[in-house]
Amino acid sequence: MNAEKTIIMSLGGSLIVPNQIDTEWIKEFKNLIENLIKKGYKFVIITGGGKTARNYQESAKSLTKLTSDDLDWLGIHATRINAHLIRTIFRENSHPKIIKNPNEEIDFKENILVASGFKPGNSTDYVAVLIAKNLGAKKLINLSNIDYIYNKDPNKFQDAEKIKEISWKDFRKIVGDKWDPGLNSPFDPVASKKAQEQELEVAIINGKKLREIENYLEEKEFIGSVIK
Repeated sequence: MNAEKTIIMSLGGSLIVPNQIDTEWIKEFKNLIENLIKKGYKFVIITGGGKTARNYQESAKSLTKLTSDDLDWLGIHATRINAHLIRTIFRENSHPKIIKNPNEEIDFKENILVASGFKPGNSTDYVAVLIAKNLGAKKLINLSNIDYIYNKDPNKFQDAEKIKEISWKDFRKIVGDKWDPGLNSPFDPVASKKAQEQELEVAIINGKKLREIENYLEEKEFIGSVIK
């Protein structure tokens, strides 16, 4: 496996299921990934839970008292149905098995491998970092709903400044060390610590601007932020 050409991708569930399944976005995503495969790239795609997770969690909470593990497991299973959706649309290029444990021995010859949530207390960002370590991959793309990292929350502070490139040390000063499922952070703080240990490069890219993925991989100017 060519580690330099193997790209780990943490795919935010809100891109797959913002409210309903976004088939138009998935079609564009599929076309982009298939074009990049022709250029020699391989992808490991870890899916988030999106609205599906929140719907199940909110419904369950309205009916009974839940533990944090209960909520996490509902979210994890939502990531798994999203993973099966993504694996299915890439059927011709994808490994037949969904990876549920990022620490297991992973051997795939196909161009795409799809993974899902792992266990309570672990975000899909963290799973993505563990898989990067497992495979020796050097780059991880986090697809979310923001264009850049900011030095503080731009929704709360008008003077928030965008950051194009930042070190893990400085990024972790912004996001802290603790993960909370409701946390609004560009990248999970616990995953950030692990990524720093692995000297992993993470690009934060807005999933609605898919062309920027190719720009980043081809080392062209792109809209997004890099942590390394």
